[in-house]
Amino acid sequence: MTRLILAAFLTLIAFAANSVLNRMAVAGGHISVGDFAIWRVAAGAVTLLGLSVILRGRTVLTIARANPKMRLAGGFCLATYMLGFSLAYLKLDAGLGTLLLFGAVQLTMFSGSLLLGEGVSPRRLGGAAVALAGLVWLLLPEGQITLPLDAAAAIAVAGLGWGGYSLLGRKARDPIPETAVNFWIAFGLCALALFLFPLPEGQTADATGRGLAILSGAVTSGMGYALWYTILPHLGAARAGLAQLSVPPLAILGGVLLLDEVLTLHLIAASLVVIGGVAYGLTGAHKAP
Repeated sequence: MTRLILAAFLTLIAFAANSVLNRMAVAGGHISVGDFAIWRVAAGAVTLLGLSVILRGRTVLTIARANPKMRLAGGFCLATYMLGFSLAYLKLDAGLGTLLLFGAVQLTMFSGSLLLGEGVSPRRLGGAAVALAGLVWLLLPEGQITLPLDAAAAIAVAGLGWGGYSLLGRKARDPIPETAVNFWIAFGLCALALFLFPLPEGQTADATGRGLAILSGAVTSGMGYALWYTILPHLGAARAGLAQLSVPPLAILGGVLLLDEVLTLHLIAASLVVIGGVAYGLTGAHKAP
């Protein structure tokens, strides 16, 4: 149990670190949005391919041929998340962006459950309403928080992509090699999207920017996802969902300590409302019809 808790804690730190690394690289002028996304997804693809071969002895072609439509859908959702995530952190603080992403992902998964006709308990409905109210409150201009609409739209798109990816991931039979295939497809889609619709940025990537992108892709994304999917069956859905509530506070703390971001009462209060609403809904998940 101690090893499981430690593994879960390390994984959640890795997830929160993605926001800090992205913000540090892109907003710091070390790399462009497109380059960061490409380097990140490429590093994750290579890492997960290596892990799938070492741990499973299976190649990406074996998995890709098994269910190409599912893999393409997963790659599309992942590419959407990667590009929206990188673009948002040009202007969003790491902690604020993580909270908005977290809320968008939870609402996307909740909406997906409704559209798929899955049973949703009144408790989960109430929790989703509270979380949505917290997000609306967060978006209101107050205190020192300024929220550019284009960055908010980008993080919402990223949340839609990650929420869709999470819904698809519930059907995964062998998550590590399947995630490797999704990363490779996402890499191709990101490259194609940036070729067809280049972002209006002129800075070139320096060694620091590329290093941060590779660290985010290989370690906090690739290895983080692999570790998370490994321990997920031992945590269970409800405990896993509750554990992920720690990601926004960890990202906020990382932004304050490493990026000198401002911690305001408005951000703290809105965060508690969003996280509390999700926690309320999740604690009754096992009672859902």
